[in-house]
Amino acid sequence: MDLNYFKKIRVLDAGMGQELLARGLVTKGTLWSATSLIDKKFNSLVIDTHLSAIEAGAEVILTNTFTTRRVRMEQNQVGDLFQFANKKACELAIKAKELSKKNILIAGSLPAQNDTYEVDKRDKKIIEKDFFDQANIINSYIDFFYLDVLSSGREVDIALKVIHKLNKPVLVGLHLKKNGMLPSGETITEVVKKYKNSSWLGVVAACVSLEIIEQVVDELNGLDIPFGFKANLWAVEEPLPVHRFNTAKHNEVGKNPNIALGKREEITGKVFCEFAKKISKKGATILGGCCETDSSHIKELSKLK
Repeated sequence: MDLNYFKKIRVLDAGMGQELLARGLVTKGTLWSATSLIDKKFNSLVIDTHLSAIEAGAEVILTNTFTTRRVRMEQNQVGDLFQFANKKACELAIKAKELSKKNILIAGSLPAQNDTYEVDKRDKKIIEKDFFDQANIINSYIDFFYLDVLSSGREVDIALKVIHKLNKPVLVGLHLKKNGMLPSGETITEVVKKYKNSSWLGVVAACVSLEIIEQVVDELNGLDIPFGFKANLWAVEEPLPVHRFNTAKHNEVGKNPNIALGKREEITGKVFCEFAKKISKKGATILGGCCETDSSHIKELSKLK
């Protein structure tokens, strides 16, 4: 694909997992969106959610592979379905593209391989194997990889080396805390300067609040690389990793993460678009949503193209 693709405004899709739950997905444990792949009766929800994003104006859709990482599947006693679920997610994305009859791109969601929103401190070889096994399954179906909500430069480095073997470009999604840094304590600038290579399509603030995006936009603008965001609408500024949900207060979280994290109902599509307009004026060209955003937000974003 064209490595300059994100040098002009492009609209990515919205969050998948929360939208599937809103459309009627009944999840098994903390599989969340992966349930829609394993249970055939929910496959159509995935296709419909992709189609809604495309029809709203998304030029890129992500494969529904965020919770099909090996660790999460093994935690939910379905590790034997790891390959099946990852392949199915890609097939459903391709089906949606075919039905839409639009020339959109498919990005392979390659998430942090342990928990979300925190640094993966496991042995490097374990992380590398987890990244490779998932990336290798989805590689032939996609246009590029999206490093989906990574929390440290070490993880970015490991993932990039895996992707290099597969000869695909990559959009790098970095998670940030309210201090504007990755959970590892690194700055965006440090990570980009240390690990950027010729395969990078750009960098985005991944699954972070509008306030954090606004806080780091000037730093992103100084990196000489296409940048933007996939913003979440969680009610909390710093979302929790899954293992910290295991309290009496959050004992229903297996049904829906927003029980623990809440939702910013006041951020309508129009409000989201006004925010994106302000960030795009500062140079952002990659615009999209993450958890608790939906096609109504993407429809408004598409007006900025």
